[in-house]
Amino acid sequence: KNFNRKEYTGINLGKLQELVDKGVVTDTVNLDILVENRLANKNDLVKILGGGELKAKLKISVHKFTASAKAAVEKLGGEAITL
Repeated sequence: KNFNRKEYTGINLGKLQELVDKGVVTDTVNLDILVENRLANKNDLVKILGGGELKAKLKISVHKFTASAKAAVEKLGGEAITL
């Protein structure tokens, strides 16, 4: 077992869209918002996954993105910021 391996908490784009639909998120997503909405814990490393559909232009700051998630965010004019 690799002890240096990082465990990421995966969050799909569809989940972020749900937060937008609920009015919880308007334009920015960061770790604090994900923790408040119980999608991640304070000490988690978060990775955004390409599952689901994102329709909103968001500025997302997390630890990692899959290539498809990053492309989907940028296609909508949003920003994918790696911490």
